Amino acid sequence: MKQPRLDPAAEGAIDWMVRLSAGNTDTALQAQFDLWLASDPAHAQAWKRLQERLGGACQTVRSLDRRAPGQAGEARRVLLQPTTSRRDLLRSIAALGVLGGGLWLGARSQMGEALLADLRTGRGERRNFTLADGSRLSLNAGSAVDLQFDAQQRLLILRQGSLLIQVAADPARPLHVRSAQGDVRALGTRFLVSQEAHATRVVVLEHSVRARLPNGAELDIHEGHAALLHPQRIEALSDDQRHRADWLNGRLNVLDDSLQAVVEALRPYYRGFVRVEPEVRGLRVQGVFPLDEPQRAFAALAETLPVRVEHYSPWLTLIRAKNPS
Repeated sequence: MKQPRLDPAAEGAIDWMVRLSAGNTDTALQAQFDLWLASDPAHAQAWKRLQERLGGACQTVRSLDRRAPGQAGEARRVLLQPTTSRRDLLRSIAALGVLGGGLWLGARSQMGEALLADLRTGRGERRNFTLADGSRLSLNAGSAVDLQFDAQQRLLILRQGSLLIQVAADPARPLHVRSAQGDVRALGTRFLVSQEAHATRVVVLEHSVRARLPNGAELDIHEGHAALLHPQRIEALSDDQRHRADWLNGRLNVLDDSLQAVVEALRPYYRGFVRVEPEVRGLRVQGVFPLDEPQRAFAALAETLPVRVEHYSPWLTLIRAKNPS
């Protein structure tokens, strides 16, 4: 039987998601989207429902056209099935990986792997786990980890987000955390690992770890120290980074980060789409912000920085430079 069509607002929301996902969003296109969203309350409601329906899959769909050009239209077809459950939706989206020669979802897609990870957290969710070996693992919001524990190894694969682990002793099986850039071996320790856009951040809270890249570069990182793992080098950081573990207590503690980095840290706690205009992304930020109340955090940024935070709906926030007085 022929599937019923979605209402025009829902179809419009899907079309806009596909257009904004193609990786070539410019100022004109963003302005057109803003106008569409504000022109009718039904549009904002349709956009809200689409984000809720996709949940964590939304970022996966946004990366589709960059990984397998031309497949975004097929994602649109899947999304236009109004009776599909979220579980079936994810299964259908996963099947799209076959269309691009396996380029999109599956073993080669970081986003796809995150959706199917052994342990994961949703938007605004922090969780604690006790692993089979007795190690205690905490995941920040929007994080995903796969586990590979057997008689020979203890391996955590960080697919996205941030983890903090208190490692249980097991001399026969050292615990490793693997990220997109490299591997971190615990030497009897408590440490933090964050997968960032182009690097992995490692912060040691107790004892030490050994970081290693695929090219053989190594660095021992001791208590109170931190490093960034880049694809070809390890950068030791001279400043104290232990405040970055404050998300355990619902706080974002910023000593000197860019506005863009602060917004990226808030994204896993905010249900809407946030765009930071290029001219203000590099502004330096200091302060302590409530992760569980991102609206308060955005208000505080507007009070302390030369920016204005504009909420066009509960699902769209733009951060721009203040107009000259």
